[in-house]
Amino acid sequence: MEEAKTDSGALLEVYDLKVYFPILGGVLQRTVDQVKAVDGVSFTVPRGKTVGLVGESGSGKTTTGRAIAKLVPVTEGRIYYEGVELTAMNSSQFQSYRKRMQVIFQDPFGSLNPRMTIYSIIAEPLDIHFGDWSRSQKQDRVAELLKRVGLEPDYMQRYPHQFSGGQRQRIGIARALAVEPEFIICDEPVSALDVSVQAQIVNLLQDLQEEYGLTYLFIAHDLAVVEHISDDVLVMSEGKIVEQASAEAIYNHPQHPYTRKLLDAVPQL
Repeated sequence: MEEAKTDSGALLEVYDLKVYFPILGGVLQRTVDQVKAVDGVSFTVPRGKTVGLVGESGSGKTTTGRAIAKLVPVTEGRIYYEGVELTAMNSSQFQSYRKRMQVIFQDPFGSLNPRMTIYSIIAEPLDIHFGDWSRSQKQDRVAELLKRVGLEPDYMQRYPHQFSGGQRQRIGIARALAVEPEFIICDEPVSALDVSVQAQIVNLLQDLQEEYGLTYLFIAHDLAVVEHISDDVLVMSEGKIVEQASAEAIYNHPQHPYTRKLLDAVPQL
C-alpha cells in the first residue's frame, strides 16, 4: 500500500478514479462495450468539512461514493484515506477502515431489513466491530444513539414499517454512527423525504458533524440542499467533474453551463 504525498489536511483523496461496467452481448454474453459510470474523477475531502457531490441521475455520483466505500469495484485510479491507499486493499485489509467510513443510503426503507428490529439493525455493526461487547453494552449504545438522532429508546423493539420516512432515515443515521466513524458518505440522504423533513435531517447532520468532528461526502441532485450543507461542491456530469469550487462560488458565480442548468432547476420561492 502506497502513501499519498498530499496535503495533511485532506482525510480522503481520489485520483483519476474510473469505474466501468461491461455491456454483454451475443450468445456467449461477451463484453461488447462499457458503461463509463465514473471516468477520471479526482478530488479531495478535507478533514472535518463537507464536500457536496451533485449531478443528475446517471451522472456517476452515487457510483463514486460506492467505489470509495468498496461497494463496487474500481477499474482504475487510486483512493487514499489518511495517506494510505484503499484501492490496493483486499476485503480483510479494508475491514478496519470500514469501521471508520460509513454510508447513509438514499432509501430509508429499502436500506433497513424489514425483518429486523431497530435494535438489531443498529447493533449489527456493533456485533461486527465490537464483538466482545455484552448485550447490555450494546443496548445502552443503541439507546444512546436513538436519543441522539431524536428518537425514543423504547423504539428499539419496533420494526422499520412502523416508522415514517424521516424517522427511518434517522434510524439509518444512528446505524452509521454506531461504530464512531470519522467519515460518512451521505448518498442522497434526503431525496426521498418531504421538504420539511429534509430540513430536519440536514440540520441533524450538521449538528452531528459539529459534535463529533465528522467529515462528509454529501451526494445529491439538488443544488439548493448541497449549497446549504457543503463547504465545497463538485458538479458531476456523464462520469466527469465539470466544475469544482466553494459552495458560495458555485451558487453565486457558476462557470459551467451544466452547473447553471442545475441551478435553473432549483425552485425559486
